[in-house]
Amino acid sequence: MKVIGINGSPRKSWNTETLLTKALEGAAAQGAETELVYLYDLDFKGCISCFACKLIDGPHNGICAVHDDLSPLLKKIEEEADVIILGSPVYFGSMTGEARSFIERLLFAPLVYSHPPRSVFPRKIRTGLIHTMNVTEEMSIARGYGAMFKSTEASFRMIFGEAETFCCYDTYQFPDYSKVVMEYMDPAKKAARREEVFPDDCWKAYEFGCRLASEA
Repeated sequence: MKVIGINGSPRKSWNTETLLTKALEGAAAQGAETELVYLYDLDFKGCISCFACKLIDGPHNGICAVHDDLSPLLKKIEEEADVIILGSPVYFGSMTGEARSFIERLLFAPLVYSHPPRSVFPRKIRTGLIHTMNVTEEMSIARGYGAMFKSTEASFRMIFGEAETFCCYDTYQFPDYSKVVMEYMDPAKKAARREEVFPDDCWKAYEFGCRLASEA
């Protein structure tokens, strides 16, 4: 079994990567081979709307025709992955630009404009989405983040068959809050939550990876 974690955060060794790593550890505990990929290490763009993936009997039907640093990852997902787990922080109510560009390239090619829409991805795989954010769960609800979470999950489910989401709220954003302007959140409360709650989030991410791998 192959489980690929995809880090859509520009920051390494921080909240998103930590949770992705824990999820992959959970998958490995179920016997999976795991790999972690950093999107910000790759040189690629989102879908360019060439529609080569939609041409009837075309050489790239159902497959993205663009060749760049993302191409090997897309090929590996198509040929090897039993589970993929995409992690991204939430910026301005959405995933990062790289995560969004990756999603466009990953999901659009196998999408068929039939009625209803269907997928030509060669098999069903389980997918997981990890969202990290600086705001509290209550603030995320007030700002309507849930619609983005549900929409992204629905898109993955349409293409791959299975998808579920794990959210981590109120994350510790800076190594040293005294060096940044931060007037609307209490650094002491942030530090306490990092100490008291984030370890539980890490355990939940581990269980998330266990479940995805065990049900694949």
